[in-house]
Amino acid sequence: MLKGGAVLKLQEMKTDGKKIREIARETGHARNTVRKYVRDGHIPQPKEREKRGSKLDPYKEQIDRWMKEDGLLNCQAMLMRLKDLGYTGGVTIIKDYVHGKRPPKQPKATVRYETQPGEQAQVDWGICQYEDANGHVHRMPVFVMVLGYARALFVEFTKRCDIHSFLRCFVHAIEHFGGVPKIMLTDHMKTVVLGMNADHTPQWNPLFADFALSIGLTPKLCKVRRPQTKGKVERGVQYVKDNFWPGRTYTDIADLNRQAIAWCRQVDQRIHGTTGERPCDRIKDENLLPLPSPDRLMKFLRVERMVSLDGFVSFDGVRYGVHWRYSGQQVLVRQVGLNVEIWHQGERIALHEKSSRWGGMVRLPGQYEGLKAAEGALKPMPLARETVAPQVEQRPLALYDALAEVVSC
Repeated sequence: MLKGGAVLKLQEMKTDGKKIREIARETGHARNTVRKYVRDGHIPQPKEREKRGSKLDPYKEQIDRWMKEDGLLNCQAMLMRLKDLGYTGGVTIIKDYVHGKRPPKQPKATVRYETQPGEQAQVDWGICQYEDANGHVHRMPVFVMVLGYARALFVEFTKRCDIHSFLRCFVHAIEHFGGVPKIMLTDHMKTVVLGMNADHTPQWNPLFADFALSIGLTPKLCKVRRPQTKGKVERGVQYVKDNFWPGRTYTDIADLNRQAIAWCRQVDQRIHGTTGERPCDRIKDENLLPLPSPDRLMKFLRVERMVSLDGFVSFDGVRYGVHWRYSGQQVLVRQVGLNVEIWHQGERIALHEKSSRWGGMVRLPGQYEGLKAAEGALKPMPLARETVAPQVEQRPLALYDALAEVVSC
């Protein structure tokens, strides 16, 4: 049988007025062949072959019943059952038949859980990428908290996502919202959950457990591999990445967080797609627990650090100086506003303006004063003292002779 292009060529030659004999001579086809393809003016269609029967035909109704009534969709399981019924074919034709009838995969339907006012906040970390002035790409953690009822949002960028950064962000979040939710829902983040106990209860980080008890918070974990359990904050993290982050410019992390808070206040005034209300209006009905006193929160804003031998303390990726005599000592570091305070045994020993330069070093005025004279010693050198010997009064010997005579009398 000639292909479509060859048939069209024959018909074109016929249209040009050429005879059958001439077309046959030029193309090399037999006259009868040329005559057959140009006679009707269209390409002949091949006759359909009769479909051969399949070994699966007697069992197709049974397969349909298995899929519809029993929910059986596994072809290997069908093969085993069909062999018991006398089937002698293979699994491939079963797969070909089932493929067109298999229902499309769909995620399991879930019931939307709506939290009551003040009941729950969801918390998570996200990772954003930024390019520095030299064109190098870095990663930056972002802390996100969403109030379950109001859908109000809090965002803070940090330099690391350790437990101290988590607690600091959490304190800033509840201060931003003006109260404490009853329940905090999070995933199994390692900074908060150290593992699971034998009775399958969470083994909380002791510092976090102390924090939760201090503010009256009940922490809960979402189910493993079920991120939709905390879907509100999952969408919140993605919303930050898709809406706040692209094209964002900032001078330092403090400037970035000021922009983030302003953006949170702005988006809280929009109509939320799920609730149909503004988060800034719904937050009035949250009925959050009152904030603890600043003294109770302050200890969770402090980080214990060891002073290096050259007199520096590492905090948020920056080294801050203290007097060299505190080298090797344990100190407490905390951020207060835009400043960093360093305390030792209840005394503030250094105050620095917070630096935004990652890996930077901030010296303390007079940091090494007296170091040369002390030859680097962190405690007084062993020292002995020379004193003047006491002087004994000298008396003439005649005086002692006179006293002896008096005694003898």
